Amino acid sequence: MLEIKNLTVSMNGRKLLRDINMRVKLGARHLLSGANGSGKSTLVQTIAGNPEYKIDSGKIIFDGRDITDENTTTRALLGIFVGAQNVPEIPGLTVLSFLKHSCVAHTHFDTGRDLSMGDFLNELESAREQLDIPKDWLNRSINVGFSGGERKRLMLLQLIMTKPKLAILDEPDSGADAETQKQIADTIATMKKTTFLFISHQAQFKKMVNPSAETKIKNGKIIGG
Repeated sequence: MLEIKNLTVSMNGRKLLRDINMRVKLGARHLLSGANGSGKSTLVQTIAGNPEYKIDSGKIIFDGRDITDENTTTRALLGIFVGAQNVPEIPGLTVLSFLKHSCVAHTHFDTGRDLSMGDFLNELESAREQLDIPKDWLNRSINVGFSGGERKRLMLLQLIMTKPKLAILDEPDSGADAETQKQIADTIATMKKTTFLFISHQAQFKKMVNPSAETKIKNGKIIGG
């Protein structure tokens, strides 16, 4: 699903990643591990296409396609989802509107057709009930006034609704209570068609997810996996 070849990345002239080689198999629950500051989040942001990170050399191959020069929007539409540690608050943009526009864009990109609002609302209701999300959340602004755990549940809602090919979760267990962590692990387990690459420092959460593979990174270099 994902292959990274000889990837070197910098920011403001400073090398952050050096000669990264890594493969994530289709259907994997792949753990990316390493100490804080080792380069894990940098790698995640580079895969996502964050323009702040400059690719000096190497390639990123996603689902058989070279996406090294593709922008963030195209990567997302191709099926890459990123659950970041720090998510922005967006006053004035409701959860419902955000999810609708996201699903409309994905449907049109994948099929060339418009999304049926009836189908969208039915899927949204099913996902909302699965995650035990109150209806009134849908009319609130994105992440405004939500706790850390509630933001994680909103991330899961977006994940379920967009059905990505690859979901990259950067410390999804951080700031989440035990119940929410179990909910995250259960969601990962049920999404059989989605490949997961995740970062975690918590042994209990890693045990719940039971990773199928692990890659270790230290000082911007792969040291295992």
